[in-house]
Amino acid sequence: MSKVDLSVTLAGMTMKNPIVMASGTFGFGEEYGQFFDLSELGGICVKGLTPTRREGNPPPRIAETPMGMLNSVGLQNPGVDAFIEKELPRLKKSGTRIIANISGGTPQEYGEMCEKLSSAGVDMIEVNISCPNVKAGGLAYGTRPELSAEVTAVAKAHATVPVMIKLSPNVTDITEIARAVEGAGADAISLINTIRGMRIDVNTRRPILRMNTGGLSGPAVFPVAVRMVWEVAGAVKVPVLGMGGVSTGADAAEMMLAGATAVSVGAAVFADPYAPIKIRDGLAAIAERQGLAKVSELTGAVKPW
Repeated sequence: MSKVDLSVTLAGMTMKNPIVMASGTFGFGEEYGQFFDLSELGGICVKGLTPTRREGNPPPRIAETPMGMLNSVGLQNPGVDAFIEKELPRLKKSGTRIIANISGGTPQEYGEMCEKLSSAGVDMIEVNISCPNVKAGGLAYGTRPELSAEVTAVAKAHATVPVMIKLSPNVTDITEIARAVEGAGADAISLINTIRGMRIDVNTRRPILRMNTGGLSGPAVFPVAVRMVWEVAGAVKVPVLGMGGVSTGADAAEMMLAGATAVSVGAAVFADPYAPIKIRDGLAAIAERQGLAKVSELTGAVKPW
């Protein structure tokens, strides 16, 4: 057992360790609960929720790439009401923090979902303004500061739990968006979402994904994610949840050094379902080796040249 205090506090929400499962990669936790006790995690950000049930995009919608994967799943989910009725009661008994990820087509839809989920007892709401796989809503909000701020303000007005805004990397200056959502009242910021990518089958000459493009995730995006987390952490005062290609304890430490308070693990669980536990333990080992009393001492401790 590590001697290092692994607990961190993200926007007033204390977690037993900094490892959070990223939305869209962990479902609602039921399948992975067969591999390890979900209480071992700092938190679970559940699969993205929309106001009503979505079937998602037609297949093929997932493709492996060098050092990562492309997906255009398209927010397949049962809808917010079904989640609250069928999934949330089980998750609330899991012994870890529950973060609900939401995506809407209008600011009003975001507000309505925030009200429902706050009343239902989630610990935090992650507002997805950056999904690159949905034709309407998400991408436009995440790439324009004024729209990002508008959605943030509506979400905050309707939520009684902390609101975290998830940013898109598919922008010219991510700090501009970060400052806009902070100014509109965001309690925390998470980044990065996937980077838009494309693959083509040279034999059929068709895109590998039915929707032509998709979101790139996995180790290939890690250096981009670290850079953007570092930029945003230096531009705002609210805490940052860093994500994007985290696969090892060293990756998690690097993300925290860049300025992240906590770290999300996503695509890594597709290759190894035990990845979150290994990442947590690897992070603890690094902190202990460096003589830290608390893992939170890593946050923002990078030494620029």
